[in-house]
Amino acid sequence: MNLNEWFEKGLTADEYISSMKTNKEGMLLIYEHFSLGEEFKAKLEAIKQKNLRAIVLTEDWCGDAMLNTPVLLRIADAASMEVRFVLRDQNLELMDQYLTNGTSRAIPIFIFIDEEGKEVAVWGPRAPEVQALVEKGRASLPSQDAPDFKEKQMALYKSFGENYQTDSSIWKTVANSIITTILK
Repeated sequence: MNLNEWFEKGLTADEYISSMKTNKEGMLLIYEHFSLGEEFKAKLEAIKQKNLRAIVLTEDWCGDAMLNTPVLLRIADAASMEVRFVLRDQNLELMDQYLTNGTSRAIPIFIFIDEEGKEVAVWGPRAPEVQALVEKGRASLPSQDAPDFKEKQMALYKSFGENYQTDSSIWKTVANSIITTILK
């Protein structure tokens, strides 16, 4: 299937959001509280002129998707970009073309395409600065065979989720990363 066909197969934002069972509240909280500031206006005009569309490979249980998707939707609103959602676990044929580091089915992955369906840019699963925070947090965990590893890992992921929902500087970092990737 080509990217235009994947785009057409995807769910609209409303369809995706209404089908969400996990992280819906967190995603909507970020969407409602995040707005693109003046620093992004000129860049968004340049994106608008490209007439791009976006395919989002995602699953609603993913904390990174909870953070990144509402930021993308705000960018898409401002740049008149249509977005469609393709669920990773039901569409491994597409997912396996966008593996992180060639091995991981990490999500979300944003595939930006032009009017002909040609790939223009790919972003995800995290902004580099967010990836550094995640790596630093993981480095603080005990070894995987430690009796408290799972407990500490779950606490770490919970703290990431809480920060994702409350730290507006993370939202701006993600927006800048996505916009910079599109404009390359």
